[in-house]
Amino acid sequence: MRLQHSEGITLAQAAETLVGAAFRLHGRDPLTGLDCIGLLAAALERMGRTVRFPSGYSIRTSRYPELAALAHQHDFAPASGLIVPGDVIFTRPGPGQMHLMIRASSGDRFVEAHAGLGRVVLAGARPDDIILQRWRIAPAEEPMTWQH
Repeated sequence: MRLQHSEGITLAQAAETLVGAAFRLHGRDPLTGLDCIGLLAAALERMGRTVRFPSGYSIRTSRYPELAALAHQHDFAPASGLIVPGDVIFTRPGPGQMHLMIRASSGDRFVEAHAGLGRVVLAGARPDDIILQRWRIAPAEEPMTWQH
């Protein structure tokens, strides 16, 4: 058994409903396309949350917005230990490239807006990606649920 936070599961499931949406750089609307930040924003909006994420960034950069402050503003906290459903993973898949993925609700899979495939996909972990940061929705004052 392992302890699962219900909001993390809800985030993972909300992200999974976006699988198949087109990829579009700076995309924030599932009907016209999403990038990785747009995927996270759309999943949070499907949970009924208000989102204030940046736009106008380059797909290849060594500089990225102050993500720790953005995570905190949206009720995320740094995560460690096992990667659980709903964890948001900030990676560097290649030189000068940054990417966000959301841990899926089951299995060792992630929901991501994949530029190369041109859509949001449910994919396995990429072992070569360098994980830069990881966040989890901060627990609310609600009971935790046990998953088997």
